[in-house]
Amino acid sequence: MRITGGRAKGIPLVLPKGDVVRPATDAMRQAVFSSLAAVVPGAVFWDLFAGSGAYGLEALSRGADGGVFVESSAKAAACVRANLAAVAKSLGRDPACARVVQTDATTGGWMGGAVPDLVFVDPPYEIIPEIAPGLLILLHQALAPKPDAIVVFEMPGEMELKTPGWELVKRLGKGARQPTVCFYKRQRAAS
Repeated sequence: MRITGGRAKGIPLVLPKGDVVRPATDAMRQAVFSSLAAVVPGAVFWDLFAGSGAYGLEALSRGADGGVFVESSAKAAACVRANLAAVAKSLGRDPACARVVQTDATTGGWMGGAVPDLVFVDPPYEIIPEIAPGLLILLHQALAPKPDAIVVFEMPGEMELKTPGWELVKRLGKGARQPTVCFYKRQRAAS
């Protein structure tokens, strides 16, 4: 698995041993970042359920200012730190441009600092029905200062989320049991 585009293109990413993470495929990340090309430069991101950190690291490679990686697994968080160091070195940047927080992404206790322009959400598929409603409420409140922020949520193709307060603006990928990525924006209040 490698960074697929930007200035750190080709940098390999380390993954924790075992089945701790299910990383987004290179093809899926390329499709996501093709869709986000105009938004990423200068953006701040949150990479929730970061795993290897692939989404956030791809954003850094493509010009994002920085962000936060949130991962509950100690093994995966260590991999994110190693990957962040490698990508930052390739970019000639200080790894402090992003921080890695080892905690449960659904708590919101890690929030603070700059409100993001992009939020990547790639949880284990089996927990999505349980965590998505509360997480989307939390993000709806946190992103209020940036009404154009985009939530990029990876899920299985057969899954549909009921997302009060959110508008699905794009979906990449299709087919049951295939990864898809949904792009959500906060719904604007009716005037």
